[in-house]
Amino acid sequence: MSQSHQQPALSKCPGCEEPPVAGDLFCGACGYDLSAVPARPDDRPTMAITVPPASPAAEAVRWPTAEETDSSDVPAPVVRPADVPGTDSGGRPLTEPDTPDAESGRGAASPSGPVQTGGPVRTGGPVRTGGPDSAAARVRHDDRADPGGAEASGDFALAAPDPRAPEHAAAPAVAPAPGAKVCVACRSGRVDADGYCENCGHAQPRERDHMEQELDAVAAVSDRGLRHHRNEDSFAVSSTALPDGSPAVVAIVCDGVSSASRPDEASAAAASAANEALLESLPRGTHPQQAMHEAIVAASEAVNALAQEPAGAREHDAHRHQNAPACTLVGAIMASGLLIVGWVGDSRVYWVPEDRTQPTARLTEDDSWAAQMVAAGLMNEAEAYADERAHAITGWLGADAYELEPHTAAFKPDRPGLVVVCTDGLWNYAESAEEMAAAVPADAQEQPLHAARALVGHALDGGGHDNVTVALLPFAVRPQGAGSACDTV
Repeated sequence: MSQSHQQPALSKCPGCEEPPVAGDLFCGACGYDLSAVPARPDDRPTMAITVPPASPAAEAVRWPTAEETDSSDVPAPVVRPADVPGTDSGGRPLTEPDTPDAESGRGAASPSGPVQTGGPVRTGGPVRTGGPDSAAARVRHDDRADPGGAEASGDFALAAPDPRAPEHAAAPAVAPAPGAKVCVACRSGRVDADGYCENCGHAQPRERDHMEQELDAVAAVSDRGLRHHRNEDSFAVSSTALPDGSPAVVAIVCDGVSSASRPDEASAAAASAANEALLESLPRGTHPQQAMHEAIVAASEAVNALAQEPAGAREHDAHRHQNAPACTLVGAIMASGLLIVGWVGDSRVYWVPEDRTQPTARLTEDDSWAAQMVAAGLMNEAEAYADERAHAITGWLGADAYELEPHTAAFKPDRPGLVVVCTDGLWNYAESAEEMAAAVPADAQEQPLHAARALVGHALDGGGHDNVTVALLPFAVRPQGAGSACDTV
């Protein structure tokens, strides 16, 4: 997750004298509690900001009413290319060329393409208390730290080696017995009951540290990265059939908020609940956009339930954060020729056309401090993203969320392409739509799992400062007159 305020930099850990990573609350080598270091006076992990009513220029794009209706008799806001002018998170038309911003180092949004973005379309309205016209909004800072520490989370104190590093051995080792677990570092030593290699001494990664899954029409990869003690991201991918027998493909990606307690549990609960809700509602004939809205609500309820843990259950950890478990969520559904996206937080969905000469696009708007300042007309994009608070999130799933407003939008691409669903652990290294397209391998349509692995590698090569999760959904469009408007590969 993104961060703004950080702990003062230390030259070395007081426990093991290893240099710590800026912003970590616990030493990555020995697990020493770094929170005893005095925070800067202006460090406010959770703060309230006042936002005046948005200016007319910042109003969301109004989507045209479609003929179809969803299961709630609400018009389904499906749009075709060029029906409305898409806008990026800074409110700029997607028809404008991408120009680098010299002041902030960021690029403007990508040009208009086969998929247009508009203001987020909300189906059903806010769920939690606090109306949409409320002047106050809460901001949550993710400290890029493990709030529970290695011991509290059950992780091993030592970081596992980079899985892409060359194999090496500290000393000759006897081949492990058949069926015994082999060390991922030296590839020869046996792993003992404590999770360490008896040959080279490396701590072994947990099962969740690197996860992969591939279905016929979707693939996802999640990796702990190179800095975190554990993987606080989670994902769920699945496929089902609509009542008419046509396929529906689902991808849900969640990112735990590190400044909250049990972020790994929050992301796992949210991803599972959203996926189960979609697999239940889509086969019943619920409109995909309404189904996505309901799935986000179900995910929120699952995360809220984690906060009901009995008081004192973790009293043994005096330094544990008391914030309720929290995470962000982003998801995509491909069904009946439509692409439905839904989100809360700052994880994103990108559209990358198969023909790379065509424009790319980002289909989501961040729930972040910077995006809010730009939308409210208080700052321009350069000023907002140059601020240290730029990536503080203003929307998340959790019992202490100000309010839950699931954002959903529907698109109808007119050409084949790739849908990229990812956490900020990836897009921090490929922020603009053009940068993301450049990072996606050319054969991603045919080999989505290979492409997902390559994108995770792109983030690791960039530093791997956060957990990295990406799901890829190839989207194919049949030629006009060939029957269905869309079919998944």
